[in-house]
Amino acid sequence: MRGRQSAVFHCNMTRSLKKGPYIDPRVLKKLVGKRPESADPIKTWSRACVITPEMLGFKFLVHNGKDFPEVLVNEDMVGHRLGEFSLTRKFVKHGGKMQKELEMKKKEAEIAATATAKTAATEAKK
Repeated sequence: MRGRQSAVFHCNMTRSLKKGPYIDPRVLKKLVGKRPESADPIKTWSRACVITPEMLGFKFLVHNGKDFPEVLVNEDMVGHRLGEFSLTRKFVKHGGKMQKELEMKKKEAEIAATATAKTAATEAKK
């Protein structure tokens, strides 16, 4: 029951301010002396590492359990963790065959609407 309870009640405890943010020393060591525009992407398994201002502009290859998607760090990402930007689950559309048929009909209707709008516009110009 305890394991299930922890899954249901996700704990949002933050790291102690006294300790400061967790920054993997191996990641920082790879950043030292490099320029963001000339550096190769930095490969890391450290998803828990907090993004700091020194990391701006660098490209990271963050492990998601299977492969290493590329993450380009910008200003909005500072304070977040690297793992937040490397998704571990692949989203597959809901609905299956019926949903696909509905989307095809909707797409055909849009194409027909744009075609009629174009013909109306060309006739108005004449």
